[in-house]
Amino acid sequence: MKREPDWLLIAEALDRILAAVQPCGAEAVELLDAFGRTLAEPVTSPIDQPPWSNSAMDGFAVRIADVDGASASTPKRFEIIESVSAGAFPARTVGAGQATRIMTGAPLPDGADCVIRVEHTRLDADGHVEIVDDSDAGRNVRMKGEDMTRGVEVLSAGVVLRPGEIGVLATVGRAHVPVAVRPRVGLLATGDELADLDDYGEVLAGRRIVNSNSYVLHASTLAVGAEPVLLGIARDQAESMRQHLAQALDLDALVTTAGASVGEHDVVKDALESIGMRTDFWRVRIRPGSPFSFGLVPRNGRPDLPVFGLPGNPVSAVVTFDVLVKPAIRRMLGRHKLYPRTITVRAAHRIRSSAGLVRFLRVTLEPAGDAWLARLTGAQGSGILTSVARADALLVVPLDREVIEEGESAVALPLASPDDSQEQHPF
Repeated sequence: MKREPDWLLIAEALDRILAAVQPCGAEAVELLDAFGRTLAEPVTSPIDQPPWSNSAMDGFAVRIADVDGASASTPKRFEIIESVSAGAFPARTVGAGQATRIMTGAPLPDGADCVIRVEHTRLDADGHVEIVDDSDAGRNVRMKGEDMTRGVEVLSAGVVLRPGEIGVLATVGRAHVPVAVRPRVGLLATGDELADLDDYGEVLAGRRIVNSNSYVLHASTLAVGAEPVLLGIARDQAESMRQHLAQALDLDALVTTAGASVGEHDVVKDALESIGMRTDFWRVRIRPGSPFSFGLVPRNGRPDLPVFGLPGNPVSAVVTFDVLVKPAIRRMLGRHKLYPRTITVRAAHRIRSSAGLVRFLRVTLEPAGDAWLARLTGAQGSGILTSVARADALLVVPLDREVIEEGESAVALPLASPDDSQEQHPF
């Protein structure tokens, strides 16, 4: 029986998807293997960091009250009572008119409350130090616990571990880190017309088209932090479809490409329904990619298998995966931030659209003062994959807009990239 399209708004489609998925659990990994993973539990510090107040400069530890008014014409003279290097501890208390020579990182001696950098001092013939600039009064001291305090949470569950977070985990002594289990996401291409790379001769001969979707989505799955599982190409035959779907039943999610029409004689739909899938919705107000479907396959003793039916056109697959599938994977990873990051840009030229669907247009971004100029990569057909390769972002055209004028502000979704560099230095 043919199903009528639901035509959901993107927000409603996301709400229904996110309500149907859940985190995949946690595991422990070594700290050096934790980069890019999602922290599964909050982390508290067992120490104060720094463990003691220490010097941020090479110089002289003194009392603020004794430094006030020091200048090149009216220097203040101090007795040097000891020298403390990093790794050593002071033995004497600094009193009035006294100074301790101190190295960066060395503990601040009792009595002192600032460090005068070497550049603001000079030694006299008697071995005393003269301070010739009082601008360091009250400065150059890293206070005990100013970075972390014992017993206080320093990292929350759900954050993605970047170099900074890895450094924090090392500081608090976490040799092993609790992280979210990576969801295993099956990627299944469908269609008699497809050939894989090991059969590329069929493409060169003009008899087939290449299965690029599985490779694009493999990279996209890695980029969001999940584990992609290539399931190959299912032919437009019920038995082939069932055999390939059987490989997905032990995974955490399934993404199919092509066969997303949910029509009366759709082989993908029929095969999924034969293993019990309940289609939640079909069609979203998004372009490219409106024939997107979502459903659940029940499993004994395990959470239902979420199934995302993506269109077969390559750009449609990229857009719907970024907008509708990635938030679900982030939920499965236990992350708090689920939705695509957006930036505000200005249109570099007049951009035409059509009302009724939210359009995602491929654009390059050019720095222009305090803003980014968004320029279309060229033709925007859903089969033009090179437009994605040239793009820096997806420009969002709301469903009630037909034109974005030159210079007008708009929202864009930066595309995931392992390289965040640019040609010109920004400094």
